[in-house]
Amino acid sequence: MGKKKILFLGPAWPYRGGLAAYNERLAEELQKDAEVEIWTFTVQYPSFLFPGKSQYATEPAPPHLKIRRLINSINPLNWLKVGRMIRKWQPDLIVTKYWLPLMGPCLGSLLRLGKGKNTRVVSILDNVIPHEKRAGDVPFTRYFLKPVDAFIAMSQSVLDDLRLFEPGKPASLIPHPIYDNYGPAVSKSVAREQLKLQQDKKYILFFGFIRQYKGLDLLLRAMADERMKQMDIHLIVAGEFYEDAAPYHQLLEQLQLGDRVLMHTDFIPNDAVKNYFCAADLVVQPYKSATQSGISQIAYHFEKPMVVTRVGGLVEMVPDNIVGFQCEPEPADIAAAIEKYYRDNREADMTAAVRVEKKQYSWERLAGEIHKLAASK
Repeated sequence: MGKKKILFLGPAWPYRGGLAAYNERLAEELQKDAEVEIWTFTVQYPSFLFPGKSQYATEPAPPHLKIRRLINSINPLNWLKVGRMIRKWQPDLIVTKYWLPLMGPCLGSLLRLGKGKNTRVVSILDNVIPHEKRAGDVPFTRYFLKPVDAFIAMSQSVLDDLRLFEPGKPASLIPHPIYDNYGPAVSKSVAREQLKLQQDKKYILFFGFIRQYKGLDLLLRAMADERMKQMDIHLIVAGEFYEDAAPYHQLLEQLQLGDRVLMHTDFIPNDAVKNYFCAADLVVQPYKSATQSGISQIAYHFEKPMVVTRVGGLVEMVPDNIVGFQCEPEPADIAAAIEKYYRDNREADMTAAVRVEKKQYSWERLAGEIHKLAASK
């Protein structure tokens, strides 16, 4: 009997960002004992719906992965064609992430058209109901979920949302594995040298695409807190604006934060990610809403303590007062948590705790659960 055939549907190279990185890393893991292909998009989002500067990676294709660009997310005639191709390839298992209801019609159609009688479908859910709600979310989500046989949620809140739609199907809660695909850590001094930062300053990091729900405005207001000024804490903002940048620049001016906030707001290429995390003392996620976060998992990889707000799955991933601090999504509370980290000299003990905690977040565990769910009826 040949190797199991697994088809992965979703973002991958030449697309960039966390979704593509996740899919490629998981495909690599599944490939250890199966034949895996990733079928990605020719058109992922129409350009008017894509708020960033570019959807495409500057890095070469990941070696050892078979990636085919076949899917047009907005063309139903393409779905018919690709659906027939899936059926012809006869995968034993189809794996797809679900992250945006807008993708529901495309992915839901491909699953209906491509699924043979012996094909199982497992979906990994980033969100069931997205952070930024739109008309069509519920019917598109329902349409996608129906042909799926089993689910993996990465936080309890997503699992709870799933149960409103699909109360009876098999589902597991497996936290987001560590992003270990950004290379090994470098020393703080080397990272700061690379980014042309001062060696003796206190630096905290906000990393990732900038969107309203991620609460950068709360963190900027926290930076204006007197306690933060007195400690001379500096903030590095590293990530691309996914919405209008003007309100943030106005806030910076209004709060007179001056050179205490460094705005690195181009897309951060994969080979530069390590410098940002390794240069920082602390990673701050001041989110207003969240299900889970890939940023926490990059912080775990680089063994960085965190401050996170008490929303969604963040509290499940960052045990309070152990690997970091939890706080309310309020500027004063965020400032208090950051001040406490420095005042009580928590870097050494929290870094050691991160090193222990991160062991549970493995890709092997996720791949094993996918196989287990695929075998369940």
